[in-house]
Amino acid sequence: MVENQEVNIMLNERKKYKMKVAIVTGASRGIGREIARELSSKGIKVIANYNKSEEQAKILKNENPEIDIFKADVSNRSEIKQMIGYTTKKYGKIDILINNAGISENKLFTDVTDNDWNKIINNNLYSAFCMTQEVLPNMIQSKKGNIINISSIWGIVGASCESIYAISKAGIDAMTKSLAKELGPSNIRVNSIAPGIIDTEMNKNINVNYIEGLKEEIPLGKIGKVSDITKCVNWLIEDEYTTGQIISINGGWVII
Repeated sequence: MVENQEVNIMLNERKKYKMKVAIVTGASRGIGREIARELSSKGIKVIANYNKSEEQAKILKNENPEIDIFKADVSNRSEIKQMIGYTTKKYGKIDILINNAGISENKLFTDVTDNDWNKIINNNLYSAFCMTQEVLPNMIQSKKGNIINISSIWGIVGASCESIYAISKAGIDAMTKSLAKELGPSNIRVNSIAPGIIDTEMNKNINVNYIEGLKEEIPLGKIGKVSDITKCVNWLIEDEYTTGQIISINGGWVII
């Protein structure tokens, strides 16, 4: 009897999410890929965006046939429009936007070039601005929507030698707070998840001794897992009363 109840709950949950449509940017690897997988496993129709990582995107598609993959440079508005057009033509709506795409570069502030600035700001901040602006007409018309921005702990506390990355993420957090106020009357929630050090491909090249040193600074004594982020995404999708929040998942490394 208990087992049957658990199956029914699972089926009901899947049925509840089956009608939802989500776009996840930067979904071919790392946190974005796992978010796309998790949402699809719940029955959500997922458009997984990628740009240069075509091979990884195809692997994601092969492993998760229900996921749509779509190539678009999310720092290019015309390509964003094509992706939005594809999504609305196929599904008629967009319920969830996960702004995850982003890049970083480790450089002294005095060595940062205009090209570095433009590349990071365009890929991290301008892309989130454009994506959000382009999905909003559909969400506002539907009087519902859920926008989740993936920022960073560095946007909260700053980062030595990653100042432009930190600036871009701080901008995302400011946009999150502002849009939560502006879009609340349209029943659109906007939140930001600011991960600390997470065990992803991007961090695989970090020196092992450096990672061990970081663990000593983190009260929970470990770096985060991607599943720690996907669990928060799940909660923000299920929740109906949280908006304008910057949720930092960092093991207690930074407590504000």
